[in-house]
Amino acid sequence: MPLIAESLIRDVKDFPNEGIVFKDITPVLSDPAAFSEVVRLMTDYAQEVDADAIAGIESRGFIFGAPIAVALSKPFIPIRKLGKLPAETIRVEYDLEYGSNTVEMHKDALLPGQRVLVVDDLLATGGTAAAAAELIERGGGEVAGFVFMVELAFLEGREALAPHDALSLLTY
Repeated sequence: MPLIAESLIRDVKDFPNEGIVFKDITPVLSDPAAFSEVVRLMTDYAQEVDADAIAGIESRGFIFGAPIAVALSKPFIPIRKLGKLPAETIRVEYDLEYGSNTVEMHKDALLPGQRVLVVDDLLATGGTAAAAAELIERGGGEVAGFVFMVELAFLEGREALAPHDALSLLTY
């Protein structure tokens, strides 16, 4: 049975740069049935991997991760861009196609051995998600898995997440 969300994702040509076809998920967020469906399926996966906590990658990972954490009565861990968290952090720098970026997590965000599900809207090259996994492991946690609404399989991001399990609800 196809997801309601699949028919709502729109292609935006030449965004953010010429030659790129951007998968826009905002229509899914505007449709309560589709949004609910996505959160429910992601929540089911969080239960399947026995996650103790839910980590959302800034910013769209927050949109899906927070309701999953609430539904399961689990802690929510924000993973943010450099300089956005107020307390002591740990950070990981990672490479992009042109340059690098850094993500951070509060140093006290998780307990040793906690199994953390990493949530984001889209898996592309896998760099940000792999950096999030490194943060969790450096913080003493264990990556329970990854869940994404959309995966761009041709960019082979899943390989950057190995050996961890990942679920993508829609693959292009």
